[in-house]
This record gives sequence, C-alpha cells and structure tokens, in this order.
Amino acid sequence: MRVECLGGTEPELAVVGGIHGDEPCGVNAIERILADPPAFERAVQFIIVNEEAIEADKRYLEKDLNRAFPGDPDGPTHESRLAAKLTEQLGDCLTFSMHSTQSYDGTFALIHEPDDRVTPVLKQLSVDAVVDVGSHSDGRLFDAVPTTIEVECGYQGSEQATENASRLVREFLGATGALPPVDRAGAEPAPLFRLDRQIPKDKASSYSVYASNFELVAAGEPFAAADNREVSADEPFYPVLMSPYGYEAVFGYTAQRLGTVDEFDKLAE
Repeated sequence: MRVECLGGTEPELAVVGGIHGDEPCGVNAIERILADPPAFERAVQFIIVNEEAIEADKRYLEKDLNRAFPGDPDGPTHESRLAAKLTEQLGDCLTFSMHSTQSYDGTFALIHEPDDRVTPVLKQLSVDAVVDVGSHSDGRLFDAVPTTIEVECGYQGSEQATENASRLVREFLGATGALPPVDRAGAEPAPLFRLDRQIPKDKASSYSVYASNFELVAAGEPFAAADNREVSADEPFYPVLMSPYGYEAVFGYTAQRLGTVDEFDKLAE
C-alpha cells in the first residue's frame, strides 16, 4: 500500500484508488496529481491500496477487498490484512474512494449513513446520481470508515473513467477546502436513491439486461433475461448497478428514489 501525504502531516482528508486491482481510473487520477501537485490548503493523504492486485491486473488476489472491511491484521487472506492496514491508516478521515463498473458509463456516488461532513461534499460533485447503500454495506469501506464517499467513475478500463475520476477528485478537494472550489453555479442537484434489494439471476449460459440504470422500471415490465427466460418487475423500481455480467449471482439492485441531494436535511427529519 502506497501512501503520499501533501499539504501537511496530519491529514483529515483521504483520496483512495486501487481497492480493486483491475479498476485503474482512481490510480491514474492520483498519479496525475502526484506528478504535478498543486498547493494544498489542507493536508490530504493519497493512497494506492492493493498494489499486488494492480500489478497482477486482477480485481483481488484472494478476497474482494471491498467486501473485507474492517479487516483483520492477522487474517487468513492478503485482502483481510490489507483492509485492516487501510482502516488504521484512514482513521476518521473524510475519504474519497474511486472505482469503475461494468454497468454504467456515467458517474455516481455511493454513501452510507450520511452526516454533516459527507452531505455538503455531495452537493459539489458533478455526478449523475447519489446512492445511499442502506443495509448493503457488505464489508465495504463504509463498514470501517463511515465518512466515505465512493464514486463509480465510468466503464472499467476506459479513458473516460480516468477523466471522470480526475475531475471528481478535484471537485472533492475543492469542496473540502484543500484546493480552491470548483465553480458549479447553476448545476442541477443530483437525484438521490436508496438501495432496496438485490435482484438474483438464475444460472444460465447468457444474460441480457433491458433496463437502464437510474431509469424507472414499471410493474410488470421485463427488465432482464437469463437465456430466454425473461425477468419482469413485481413492482416499480429504479435499477442500480444493473448489468448482465457485473456480478456472478445477481443482476444488480432495486432502489427507491428519495428526492435530490439538496433535500438531505428534509429527508433526515
């Protein structure tokens, strides 16, 4: 795990890439900043996490790191030990963790238990949507560091994902006072969703998905297929992380739309 601290020695902010070794966008965005660092007004630690998986160009070596938190320093897998090391390194930092996906070419943020450190930042990010993972933290970084904002930056391995990650990390640093803020005057607030349940998929030789992420699926509407067996919605839902092959046993998640990020305070009442 590589750690570089800029702007001071006691960081309250962290930027993380490389939790998954086959998602280079976050690593690339960090390397761009480290290659020509600006003058930081707050201390920030930049962390490239699973260097071994990055070198192997694999999602992980033994266990999905983003399902291994908070980890165990004496754990049986490389990733369980690495999760514990990252958890200790981050402490209570407000953390920005970059990922990419096989399900969506745009950008969206994921949060868990939003608080007054997280929600102001979300309002300054140029993402298509914000998703509260609810009960689906599943050993993700949220379980170790609740003040984490994960961002999905685009299709895995694409240059656009790197460009998106670079833009979003600058917005995060601007929103937190580490760099001058990015002017987003007039930007529309991002819609806010909450994950509801996983959508299982039967074993099959091929899969299809008809639905588009963040677009409403009506009750009774077919939204996917396993071989030639169509799957239809029992009730209306918004699909999130929906793809044919992104997950082994599920198509993705159903979600509810709650409003927009500008309505966080109202929704918390």
